[in-house]
Parts: sequence; structure tokens; C-alpha cells
Amino acid sequence: MLDIPADCARKLKEDRADIGLVPVAVLPELPYYELVADYCIGAVGEVNSVFLFSRKPLEEIRFIRTDNHSRTSNLLARILASRYWKIDASFGNFADEDAFVLIGDRTFGLKKEYPYVYDLAAEWIRFTGLPFVFAVWAANKPVDPVFREEFNRALEYGVTHRKELLKELPQVKGFDLEEYLMKHLSFELDARKKEGLSLFLQHVQEILLGSKENNTHICSNATGSDL
Repeated sequence: MLDIPADCARKLKEDRADIGLVPVAVLPELPYYELVADYCIGAVGEVNSVFLFSRKPLEEIRFIRTDNHSRTSNLLARILASRYWKIDASFGNFADEDAFVLIGDRTFGLKKEYPYVYDLAAEWIRFTGLPFVFAVWAANKPVDPVFREEFNRALEYGVTHRKELLKELPQVKGFDLEEYLMKHLSFELDARKKEGLSLFLQHVQEILLGSKENNTHICSNATGSDL
């Protein structure tokens, strides 16, 4: 079943799916999970499909519109903003934003339209020196070892033969799909990617804990606001 990342995560959380290719930001929200594959969607350099687009330089950005298709990318932008770029920006569904997060094929061809474009995977790597993992194959219940082995073999076949899929995929004008699949995306979930994933989840926990503490303070002084 094909879904956008946010829907894959929701179905795994609601136990409407047993295994899913899910954004890594959902992992801490699962009562139980295990990684079932040696493969992921990651990047060891520019991913070229997850961006912050802006008409202003970083130091002038105050309002960033998030992308409702990917919580992981939104959290990555928040981490980079506060801990790497050192900017005090608000994130939300703003109508008059200074910058915005956008992922996937909706980004194709947009880079030339904005004076300031930041590849979030590349920015993470500059910040940490580690690869970034966007999505993993996770299960919300124990997985039979035999299935795990067969599943990994199937994924390995797909990854090693992905060039053969190019002729089946629609071509996008101005976007090199072969370069994207063969160079920008990195699929092996190796030790360094696991280290990067662990660090990202640590930052997420700290960022969200800080948000909860701030919201508690704000709500105690608010009247009727849904914050």
C-alpha cells in the first residue's frame, strides 16, 4: 500500500499496519518498535528533495511554514534552526512565511526560483558530521526471523536493481531522476547512519521536551487559546 510518509506513520501507530516505511520522527511515539531491515531512506550528502526555501537570508528568517507531508523534515529544520543556524524562528502553517520546508517531487525545479535554498540533509551533515536517515522499515510487533531474512533479500534486490526501474518512472523536466536515485539517496542502514539516527532522535526528544515546557508556561497565562 502506497501512502505519504505521514499516513504510513499514522497507520503504524494506530496498529492498522504491522510494518511500514515510516519517518524516523514517529519511532519515539510507538509503544514498541523494531527495525526490520538493513535498508532505509537516507543521505550521505545533498539529498536534493528535502529543502528549506527562502527569500531571505537565514539571519532574517522569523516564520517558517512546515510541510504536512513530513514531520521528520519539519523537526530536522527546527533542530538546525535552533542548534546549528542559531536563529529564533517560529514554525507553523503561516500564510505569510519568510521560508518554508518542502519535500519530495514538489521540490523539483524550485531551486532556481528562490535566492536562498538549503538542502536539509547536507546541513545536518555539516552540523554533525554524520549521515541523515529520513525513513526506516519498522514493525510495531516482533517479527519472525525468517520473514526478516526474506524481507531483507527482497529489499536488497530492489536496491541493487533500482536503475532498471528508471524506464518505468515518469521523467520530470529539469530533474535528473537517475542521479537522484543512484547518487543522492543512500539506502544501506549502516553503523554511521544508525549513529546519525540516534543523535537525531536525541535532539528530537530535547526539542519536544522544551516545547512542552514552553507550552505549559504559555497556556497557564492564556485564555481560550488553542496553543
